[in-house]
Amino acid sequence: MINKFWVIILLIGLILPGQFVFAEIPEATLQIAREAEIRTAFENPKSEIVRVGIGDSSFNKYDYDRAGIFSTVEMSVLDGEDNITNVPAYKTVNVKLSSDMFVLTYDNGEVIDQVKGPVRFLSPNGRLGVRNLKRVGSQALYRGEIEITKYNKKPGRFHIVNVIEVEDYLKGVVPNEMPVHFGLEALKAQSVAARNYVLSPRIKAYDAFDVVDSVASQVYFGAGSEKDLGTFAVEETEGIVALYNWDLILAQYSSTAGGYTESFANVFSDPKSKVFPSVSKPYLVAKPDMLSQKPLINEEDAAAFYKSKPDSYDVKSPYFRWERTWTKDELQKAVASNLATQSATGFVYPAFNKGNTLDEIVKLDVKLRGESGKIIEMDIVTKSQTYKVFKELVIRRLLTNNGKALPSANVVFEHDFDDNGNLLSVTAFGGGYGHGVGLSQYGAGFMASELKMPYDKILKHYYTGIVLGTKPFILSPADNERVVSQSFYTKDKCVRLVIDNKYQLSHFLVNINGKEKDIKLSRSFFNRIEKIDISKYLQKGRNTIIFYYPEDEYKDRGLRIFAEIIAKDDDLF
Repeated sequence: MINKFWVIILLIGLILPGQFVFAEIPEATLQIAREAEIRTAFENPKSEIVRVGIGDSSFNKYDYDRAGIFSTVEMSVLDGEDNITNVPAYKTVNVKLSSDMFVLTYDNGEVIDQVKGPVRFLSPNGRLGVRNLKRVGSQALYRGEIEITKYNKKPGRFHIVNVIEVEDYLKGVVPNEMPVHFGLEALKAQSVAARNYVLSPRIKAYDAFDVVDSVASQVYFGAGSEKDLGTFAVEETEGIVALYNWDLILAQYSSTAGGYTESFANVFSDPKSKVFPSVSKPYLVAKPDMLSQKPLINEEDAAAFYKSKPDSYDVKSPYFRWERTWTKDELQKAVASNLATQSATGFVYPAFNKGNTLDEIVKLDVKLRGESGKIIEMDIVTKSQTYKVFKELVIRRLLTNNGKALPSANVVFEHDFDDNGNLLSVTAFGGGYGHGVGLSQYGAGFMASELKMPYDKILKHYYTGIVLGTKPFILSPADNERVVSQSFYTKDKCVRLVIDNKYQLSHFLVNINGKEKDIKLSRSFFNRIEKIDISKYLQKGRNTIIFYYPEDEYKDRGLRIFAEIIAKDDDLF
C-alpha cells in the first residue's frame, strides 16, 4: 500500500512547477555515480579541446615543408599513440616529409625515426616551441600539445596544430584581443565573448583544425603572450558562455562601435547563399550607447552624429571620430584599383572585371543606412555608369585612403565641387573601427574602468536578451551523455539549474562540489522548463557539478540542462 504522505508529495510536485527536493541517494546508485565520477575526473580534460592551426610569422600560410619543435622541459615524441622517444629540454626535433613519411632528426643530422604520423609532441609540465616562429617579438611558446599532421591537399606539406584545452587557449587570446589596461571586468566580458566564439559550430577552412591563430579567427599568440590580468579574467569566467534561447550566441565584437552598434543583418551576408542583408539575430540588434539617441537612418541625422562627439562609451578610442579626404584624382585611383577585387565578392552591381576601365567619378551617393548610420548600400556614380555597392566591409575596402581601408562604414561624405559642378574632393566624416556589431571593446573598457560596471552588465548591454551560464548539454542514458561534468566560476554564488524536462523524468543525480544529491523534478504538465536554485550548495570561486543519469529512469529519454549564473541584484525567480 502506498503511503498517503508520499501521494501528497507527488501531487504537490505535479501541481507546483519548479519545486524540488534534495533526497538521499540509494547506495547502489551512489556506487555507480562514484565510479563514473572517477572516470570523469581522471580521464577527461578540465575543459573542451580546441585544435588551433599555427600560422607562419606573417600569418600568410598554414602549411609547412619543415619545422623544428622543442620544449622548455623534457618532452615526449609520439607517432600517433605510440611513444617514439623522450627528448631533453630545449633540444630540437626537426620534422620533414619524405615519400609520405615523417622523417625526424636532431640538429646534428642523427635520424630519430621515420613514421607515418601524425607526430605528437607532449610536455605537460612545460611549454612547447616552434623554432624560428615569433609572436609579439619573442619566441612562440604553447601550452598543451603540438601535432604535426599531413596536409592532404598538398603532398609533401603539413600543418602545425596546437591541441589545447579551451580555457588554456583563451589565456593566449584575451590579452591579444583586448589591452589589459581596460580592466578586469572588461577582460572578463572579452573572455566570455572569446569562449563563445571558439565553442560555437563553424564551417572550417581546414579539416585539420578548428580555428587559426590570426584575426581570421581570434588572435592567439600562445603562452608567451599571456598576461596575469588576462589569465585572471579567463579563470574568473571559467565555463561561462552567453546564451539566447538555449543556444550559444554568435558573440561578435569589434574595436570601436562609434557610439551606436549595428544589427547583424545589416552588416553580414549569409555565408552560404550570400544573401544580404542576412537573417537577423535577436541578440545582435542596433543599440546606441545613449538610449535617447534616435536611429541614424537618414543623411541629416547621420551627419549630425558623426560630425560631433556625443556622450558615448567609446569616447576614449582613437577611432571614436575620424576624417579622411581624397582629391578627385586620389578617389579615382583608389576606386579604380580596388573595384575589380571587391566586385569579385559578388556585392558590386554591375560587375567590374579586371581590365575594365572606370569612367570619371561624379559622386558617392549613399542609398541606405542601418540604425547606427552604417552604410548598407551606396552608389558610385560615374559619367557613364552607376555601380551599386553593398556591405560595410566591401565599402571600406573599396574606398582606401593612403592605401588603407576606411576604419568603418559609419561614415558620411561631403563633396566639394567647382563652379561648373565638377568634383574636386570628397571628405569622409566617420566614427568607429571595425564592423560595429555586438561588443565594442573600447566601450567595454570605459564601462569597466570609468563606470565600474561588472562584466555581466557589459555583456547584457551589447547582447540583447542574453543569459550567462554553462554550455547546455543533454543528460541521457547514451554512453557519452550519461555522466557530464561542468566547472564554472561564480563570485556571488547565485546559480540556478535550468532544466528542459520534455520527457517528464522524475529526477536526476548530481554531485555539487563533492556533495551528492538527488534532484526531484516536478513533471509539470503546464511548463516543461524548471529552474532550481542551487546557490546554497556553491562556494565562491570555482565550482564543479557532475550530473548523472539515474539508473531507474527511462532508457530512451533525456534532459536538457545548463547552469545559469545570476548576479546578486537579479531576480532569481
